[in-house]
Amino acid sequence: MPVVTVLQGPRDIELKRDLVNKITEAFVDAYGLPADTVQVWITEVPAESWGVAGTLIADTVKK
Repeated sequence: MPVVTVLQGPRDIELKRDLVNKITEAFVDAYGLPADTVQVWITEVPAESWGVAGTLIADTVKK
């Protein structure tokens, strides 16, 4: 049973539903697996806990 881990910034629940559906479909299509064997785990990281190029994302977001 595949487990797909997505590490991302916070997103709306509708976007996450769509992402989980599309990832599941990709595994079903690519490997011929039953959809109920595909797990997708989403971990959301807040902007104050994520940095790029030495800067926190929270410090780069326009307010």
